Amino acid sequence: MSDSNTSDFTNPSTFILLGIPGLEAAYVWISIPFCTMYAIAILGNFTTLLIVKREPSLHGPMYYFLCMLAVTDLALCTCTIPKMLSIFWLNSREIDFSACLTQMYFIHCFSVMESGIFVAMAFDPYVAICNPLRHSTILTNRMVAKIGLAVVLHGGMIILPYSLLARQWPYCRTNIIPHSYCEHMAVVKLACADIRVSSYYGLFVIFSVTGVDVLFIAMSYIQILRAIFSLPTKDARLKTFGTCASHLCAILAFYIPGLFSLLTYRFGHNVPLHFHILMAKVYLLVPPMLNPIIYGMRTKQIRDRLLHLFTHKGT
Repeated sequence: MSDSNTSDFTNPSTFILLGIPGLEAAYVWISIPFCTMYAIAILGNFTTLLIVKREPSLHGPMYYFLCMLAVTDLALCTCTIPKMLSIFWLNSREIDFSACLTQMYFIHCFSVMESGIFVAMAFDPYVAICNPLRHSTILTNRMVAKIGLAVVLHGGMIILPYSLLARQWPYCRTNIIPHSYCEHMAVVKLACADIRVSSYYGLFVIFSVTGVDVLFIAMSYIQILRAIFSLPTKDARLKTFGTCASHLCAILAFYIPGLFSLLTYRFGHNVPLHFHILMAKVYLLVPPMLNPIIYGMRTKQIRDRLLHLFTHKGT
């Protein structure tokens, strides 16, 4: 590369997103399931918010946390899917440098926030099952608001160094990102500098956030299971455990593809690039799509209000 070309990329005004390298011929077909899942995620999460807002009996800690999850899911998938679809349909590959860093920040910020919300949602059944007499005094609206604020601040602050570090690196190799969105390591790998600080901090965030959150969730469920197994009858145990089933399904849908995507991207050097990108999309889109379905099917109050909403409109 010549000196003139090199200097052009020192502070690039735009990046070029390649989409899914190697699968360009199949973009139209790939876009169909992604567009469908995005539409389901938007419809499902907005429906959850509408039901909780319109039904006073659902104005409680569990459903407030569920609303936080729905808002986070809407933001998480909207950060990436519209741009990805514009690449597939319109060949709109350019993204402004600042917009790229902003997208990178919000993607990882909302991912951390979602993980924190799952911890908060594990705290609710823990109190309800292990200390039911104090549930209403512990999880007050004020406490729920404080937990929500802590989740937002934690996600916003811990991810902030991603963008600050990425902005300071010189980019003199290329401005082409072999990805469909501005993923943290996909961006900083373009820098012509020692990026070990960004890499190590990224690993710290992955393992500290995921590790600590999973630890708190595991500790909550250990206490919940101990309380469940102490119940006198099998029916009581199954009924009590059923109240936690939707939360456990949502946790698995979020953490398993997330960890698989992040670890294979960093350490799976023999895994094809298009597989990395597809898994990253699964991580960002499938949980927002599945969460309202899981909670809608497993939570009787939401299911009943949803049926009432449609039957009421039909009459």
